[in-house]
Amino acid sequence: MKIVVYAIAHNESKFVDRWMDSMKEADEVVVLDTGSTDDTVQRLRARGALVEVQRYVKWNTLEEYKLALQGQKESPFGLPPWRFDWARNDSISLANTLVPDADLLVCTDLDEYFMAGWREKLEAAWLAALKRGEKPTTAQYEYVWNFNADGSDGTKFWYEKIHTPHSATWTHPVHEILSYDGKKKMVSVDGMRLEHHADPTKSRGQYIHLLELSVKEAPNDDRNMHYLGREYMFWRRWDDCIATLKRHLALPSATWKAERAASMRFIARCYGEKGDAARQECYLWRAINEEPGQREAALELAEFANRQKDWHLLVAACERCLAVTRRKMTYLTKAEAWGSRPYDLYAVGLWYTGRKKEAIEANETAMKLNPNDQRLKDNDAIMRSLITEGK
Repeated sequence: MKIVVYAIAHNESKFVDRWMDSMKEADEVVVLDTGSTDDTVQRLRARGALVEVQRYVKWNTLEEYKLALQGQKESPFGLPPWRFDWARNDSISLANTLVPDADLLVCTDLDEYFMAGWREKLEAAWLAALKRGEKPTTAQYEYVWNFNADGSDGTKFWYEKIHTPHSATWTHPVHEILSYDGKKKMVSVDGMRLEHHADPTKSRGQYIHLLELSVKEAPNDDRNMHYLGREYMFWRRWDDCIATLKRHLALPSATWKAERAASMRFIARCYGEKGDAARQECYLWRAINEEPGQREAALELAEFANRQKDWHLLVAACERCLAVTRRKMTYLTKAEAWGSRPYDLYAVGLWYTGRKKEAIEANETAMKLNPNDQRLKDNDAIMRSLITEGK
């Protein structure tokens, strides 16, 4: 099999060596640089990547994007407007042109890297599917989006950015996805793992305008509506977030319960920021009931109860949270829901509702999950001391 990695890049010089070390298992590496002002292009070429440069214009507002797309706003030097899907499609075209006999295209970003041995695992899984008479179009594998402070995995989920040539195109200006010309046929690659180590200095300021454009282009696309509402929340635009996520929940296509529950959680957060505790609690309960198989909403309700000093609600929320014992591999699963925090909060609620022995046991579990947390150790000592004193 001939496997080609393709990517877009912009001022990624500090990631080049790590990325190329990981991608050298491919037969070829193709990069479309979108106008770097550092030495990204030179470093990539020195490491053996095939690189071409295509510049784009990044407009500052949704209105500017719309005018540019309609041809009513002149683009400097005739450059195309920036959007992630167009750039990635240009990078696919570049890969197809430079390596026309590729069997598989692997899309990554330069702030990501595969664990060693990824090519062997991918090839084995793909060839096994072909031997079974299947005709796969794409592969899925483990993706770690971020990491906890102690270095353990944070948010992780299945990723699907490996595909056959000429089978798919990227769609949506941001949070772009692969859309297939025919039916997508999946192969799962066990043990293949891609890690994301983001550059915290890069701005995501363009995202909100691209998401507004995305919703304008596809107003019935539930995923884009959810992403836009979430982006408004990141920018502390509470009313815009609430209105947009309510639109998401009203869409007939918004059927994925985990994402619906996430919209409800985000609406709750916004109401909390607006000082409306009643609606905040209401939407947290709605989120729990929407998707009882996830911990996140119950943990947020527990945090709410802890701030309100509603100890019975805190216990109830923690018990709902801990009743979920299997972590699902979706981008909506948050690491804190599967660490020490649920047991930490449970211990607090149990203590203040008079279940002191159980409180110590819950805190012990929290300490096992987070042995370096001095506050948990202090809580353990305080509780044991108070019980000894008969308090």
